[in-house]
Amino acid sequence: MKTIDKYLVKQFVPVFAASLLMFMLLVILIDLFVNLARFLDNGAEMAQILKISVYYFPQSLLYALPVSLLFSSAYMLGDLYSRNELTSMLCSGIPFARLCLPLFLAGAAFSFFSFFFEDNAVIPALRVKKELTSLILRNQNMEGSSDVVIKTGGGRIIYAVDHFDRTSGTLNGVTIIELDENNAFKSLVRAWKAEWDGTAWELSGPASYQYRDGFVKMTEGEERGKFTADPEMFWRSSIAPEDLKARDAALHITDLKNSGLPSASAKADYHHRFSFSTVCFVVIFLSVTLGGRFKKNILLLNLLASLGVAAVFYVIEMVTMMSARVGILPPVMGAWIPVFACTAAGVFLLCYAKT
Repeated sequence: MKTIDKYLVKQFVPVFAASLLMFMLLVILIDLFVNLARFLDNGAEMAQILKISVYYFPQSLLYALPVSLLFSSAYMLGDLYSRNELTSMLCSGIPFARLCLPLFLAGAAFSFFSFFFEDNAVIPALRVKKELTSLILRNQNMEGSSDVVIKTGGGRIIYAVDHFDRTSGTLNGVTIIELDENNAFKSLVRAWKAEWDGTAWELSGPASYQYRDGFVKMTEGEERGKFTADPEMFWRSSIAPEDLKARDAALHITDLKNSGLPSASAKADYHHRFSFSTVCFVVIFLSVTLGGRFKKNILLLNLLASLGVAAVFYVIEMVTMMSARVGILPPVMGAWIPVFACTAAGVFLLCYAKT
C-alpha cells in the first residue's frame, strides 16, 4: 500500500505545482490589469509596478491554493482512470476512500498551512503592497494613522486624533469628549500632543472645557492618569479588519464591544479567517468525485469543472458574508455555511463516485 501511496504522490506533485503556478499567475495578472491604468496615469515606473506585484505573491498563492488542489486531485484521478490504472487499484481490493487518503492528508496539511501563512506572510505583505500603492497614487499614510476616532468606557469617552504615530506612541491634535451616565456632555479636553507613558496619556498644553451652571468654563492643566486608552486601539481602528492578524482582529472586536459600536462585520471577517483555511480540505472531497467523471479531454474538462466549482463556492461565500456583515445571518453562520454546504455536497457525491 505504501508503494501505491508513493505512486499517487509522484503523480500528484507535478500537476499540483504546475496548476498552482498557473493560477497564481492568473490572480496576479488580474490584480495588475485592474490597477495598471491608475499606475500609469500617476507616472509609475515599471520597477515600482513589479515590486507591488511581488508583494502580491503571498495573497495570490492563498487564493490559488484551493483551486489548484481541486484541479490537480481531480486531474490525477481522471488520468489514472483513463489509463485504467485506477480501475486496477480498485479491483485489487483497495477501498476508494483509502486510496484517496494521501489527498485527504494533503488537504488537511494545506488547511493548517494556509491559516498560519495568511497570518505571518500574506497580511504583512499586503500591508506593504497597500503602502507602495498609496505612495504611487500620492495618497500616502505610511508612518501612522490620521483622523482617528475611537470610543472607550462603554462609549462615554471619545478620542478624536489628527494623527497617531505608532512608532513613538504619540497623538497629535487631540480632542477628548467625556459623557456622563446619561450620555450628556460632561467635558471636552484639547491638547496639541499626547505621549504614552506606559499606563496613561500625558497631555501637552491641555485645555479642559466643562459645562457648569449653564456656562462653559475653561480650565488649564492636566488631569494625570485619567485617559488610559490602549495605544494599539488607535492603530487597530484605522486598519481594515482583514489586514489585521488573527490576534489583533480578536482585540479589535473587543474594542468595538467596549466602545458600544456594531461588531457584526468584524466578527464575520474574523470567523472567515478560520473557515477559509479549511477550504483546502473541503475541495478534496469535491475533487475525488470529479476524478472519475471524465475519460476524454481530461485536462480541459477538469479545468472547467474546477473553475466552475470554485466560482460557485465563492459566490455562496460572498452572499453569506454580506448577509453576516449586515446582520441578516450570525457571523459564525455567514463564515461557515459555504464550508458546510460544500462539505455536505462533497460527501454526498463521494457516495456516488465511481469505485
